[in-house]
Amino acid sequence: MSKQYDVLIFGSGTAGQSMALRLADRLRVALVTKRSLADSASAWAQGGIAAVLDTADSIEAHIDDTFTAGAGLCDPRATRFVVENGRNAIQWLIERGVPFTRGDESATGYHLTREGGHSHRRIIHAADATGAAVQATLSEQVLAHPNIDIFENHIAVDLILGERVGRPEAGCIGAYVLDLLHGRVIAMAARHTVLATGGAGKVYLFTTNPDVATGDGIAMAWRAGCRVANMEFIQFHPTCLFHPQAKSFLISEAVRGEGGRLLLPDGTRFMPEHDPREELAPRDIVARAIDFEMKKRGLDCVYLDISHKPADWLRGHFPNIHARCLELGIDITREPIPVVPAAHYTCGGIVTDLSARTDVPGLYAVGESACTGLHGANRLASNSLLECLVFGEAAARDILSHPATDLPALPPWDESRVTDADEEVVIAHNWAELRRCMWDYVGIVRTNKRLARAQHRIRLLAREIHEYYSNFRISNDLVELRNLVVTADLIVRCALKRHESRGLHYSRDYPHTAPIAHNTVLRPFRRRARHPDRASDAEATPATSASSRGD
Repeated sequence: MSKQYDVLIFGSGTAGQSMALRLADRLRVALVTKRSLADSASAWAQGGIAAVLDTADSIEAHIDDTFTAGAGLCDPRATRFVVENGRNAIQWLIERGVPFTRGDESATGYHLTREGGHSHRRIIHAADATGAAVQATLSEQVLAHPNIDIFENHIAVDLILGERVGRPEAGCIGAYVLDLLHGRVIAMAARHTVLATGGAGKVYLFTTNPDVATGDGIAMAWRAGCRVANMEFIQFHPTCLFHPQAKSFLISEAVRGEGGRLLLPDGTRFMPEHDPREELAPRDIVARAIDFEMKKRGLDCVYLDISHKPADWLRGHFPNIHARCLELGIDITREPIPVVPAAHYTCGGIVTDLSARTDVPGLYAVGESACTGLHGANRLASNSLLECLVFGEAAARDILSHPATDLPALPPWDESRVTDADEEVVIAHNWAELRRCMWDYVGIVRTNKRLARAQHRIRLLAREIHEYYSNFRISNDLVELRNLVVTADLIVRCALKRHESRGLHYSRDYPHTAPIAHNTVLRPFRRRARHPDRASDAEATPATSASSRGD
């Protein structure tokens, strides 16, 4: 028997939890997360949240900075919508009790820092662990709310569409969810389903993302018939700590914002040779500069030095970075930090409107899994949590405007034609091969030959993974691998369609930027009922086939 809710939210990051809290006073909400409530990319965010809070700053300046970073692809309406709602989003967090760092530098009473690509100090933060502070505050309130049911250790397998029960006009009516502790798949029905599952950093061998960032929402939405756009724009964070014991530890953008300098092993600065903004250039430029210097000189890493700042100041502003580096024998008050670029943020994703609605009625996408138009070809630092909050509120407002409808009974998950896996080593092998392939061929600098090679290997893996999925009982690793291979294919397909270099996509075959910017939009072959106020698409491309077990 299926469980029924008004709203089903996948993902427990800032987008998912803020939405749950905005909805739960009036609706029954299920919040589903693959691991614990605290496991999300949001919790790892160090720098802060960008918003116009100081009188010396302006809405137009924040918009201009976002446009500049986005390399001509930011949607003007979406960008203005997010920036203009930034102050309200921060005020909502303050009212919830988020302990932002105080300071006298601005009229707000809070310390505002500056990061790469920003023309003003506008990053409100909680020391150097802003995401963790936001998550802890929201989680405490989510746990206490009587109308929110939390499903930890549950992973979505696939969305359920109305056509499976003879109601194609109903759109998305829930999802199949794997209970990881008991190894069973349950059907969860909902009037509204929200994908707040984050990005797909784990598709790459080296990433700053947590292990849960496997592109689940993007892959499920694609299989359900949603358009996906701009997946070629994968942001590589310039400064991930380079140390054998430091898994995915990020050195915040704010370190460079507060005067950190990038150095070669001999202590020479190199960013002045690459961009007049030096260390404060946008992330794509800094990441390519580091990649260039490493390849040119055969280096394993470069160094980020902020030891010229007073030691007490460093410990106060970057307590977590200081403590973690010290654990590994690196004293940032006295020596530089070894760093390398790593996959950090998925700028593309599921196409949505300003209410976070996707092409499938009843289905919303919020946060990193969505392509709202805000980030364009490159996300401006600290705009990500802001997007989660603003679009989370917009989606909640849209959901609350809909009258309640009856939910149909959902068909149970069918395991009658599958058996237990005989050799699970296949999953581990394919996982490793996929991530290595993406790192080698679809990284910071690309060529047509590399992309074609990657596409060939990915499609071979996709067929093998689909066959495995169709014949054996599912597991967490299999579900994630199935989603990763779909996401990898979407990234490569978008990259092959872009015949220029723009933002995060740099091609040696097309080194110049086209005079007119266009989004790269992929459309699944299978048609779905669309919202009545949205234009239909004339173009169609094949989608990955879905298993007969789910939709």
